[in-house]
Amino acid sequence: MATEGAASDLTASAQRKAALARARFEDETDRAERHEFLAEEARTQSLKDMHMRIAGIHRSTASCHLTAAHLQDDYVARLAGWSVRRDAPKPLFMAGVAEACGTESAAVTLIGASLDQLAMAASDEPARAAQELEFLLGEGPARDATSELRPVLADSAAMLDRWPGYGPAAAELGIKAVAAVPLSLSGTCVGALAVFDPIQGVTNADTFGEVAEALTRSMILGPDGDPELYGATDMRAEVHQAAGMVSVHLKCSVADALQLIKAHAFAEGVSAHSVAERVLGGELRFG
Repeated sequence: MATEGAASDLTASAQRKAALARARFEDETDRAERHEFLAEEARTQSLKDMHMRIAGIHRSTASCHLTAAHLQDDYVARLAGWSVRRDAPKPLFMAGVAEACGTESAAVTLIGASLDQLAMAASDEPARAAQELEFLLGEGPARDATSELRPVLADSAAMLDRWPGYGPAAAELGIKAVAAVPLSLSGTCVGALAVFDPIQGVTNADTFGEVAEALTRSMILGPDGDPELYGATDMRAEVHQAAGMVSVHLKCSVADALQLIKAHAFAEGVSAHSVAERVLGGELRFG
C-alpha cells in the first residue's frame, strides 16, 4: 500500500506538470501563429523580419514546453508500472531523460559560481559513478560544458587525451563515449546534462538540446520546477559542511579542505558523500 500511495502522489504531481506544460505549449504556439500572421500582413520587410523573429522565439519556447510534457508523461508511465510491482525500486525521472537522449545513462549536474557541483541526479549507477568521478577529479564533460558554455563530445580516444584523470577512470567504468551540454537560461549557466554511450552513436544534437532546455526551463528554473527531480537529486551539502570542519581543524582554506576530501574518496574508491559522513560523525580526521 505504501508503494501504491507514493506512486499515486508522484503520478498526480507529474500529471499536473504535464498538463501545465501542454497549456504553455498551446499558448506559445498561439502567440507564434499570431506573429506569423502579422508578418504576412506587414507592409515593410523590417516589420516582417521583426514578427518572424518573435514568432521563432515563441516556437522555440513551445517546443521546450512540449518536450517537458513528454518527459512528464514518460514518468507517469514508469510510475504506473511501479505501482503494481511489489518491492521494486522507485523509477527515476532521469531514466526517461536518458531514453529521450538515446541512451540508458544520463546525469544532470547543478553548479555554483565556482563551477563546483552542488547537486547531481543520475539515471543509473554508471551515470552516477561517472559524475562522482567528475566531482572528485575536477575534470570531465559536464565541467567543460559549464566552463566553456558549449556542447562537449568525446569518444574513448578523445576522452583519454582530453581528461588525463577522468578519461581512464571513465573507461574503467566501461564508458566509451560521452556528450554534455550546458543548462543555461538568460546567459546564466546552472549546470549540465551529460549522456554516456548513446545507443545510436552520437546523440542527436537537436534532441539533446531540446531536452536540456526543457530541463532548465521547466524542471529546474520554471515556475513549477522541481530541482530535486522527484527526490532523486543528491545534494552536496554534507560534503561542503565536512569541508568546513576540515578547514577549521587543519587551519586551511575550505577549497583546500574540499580537495582533501575528494582525494581521500578517490584513493579509497568511495563517494565524497561517504567520506563526508565519516568526517561529520567524528570517525575520520585529517592531519
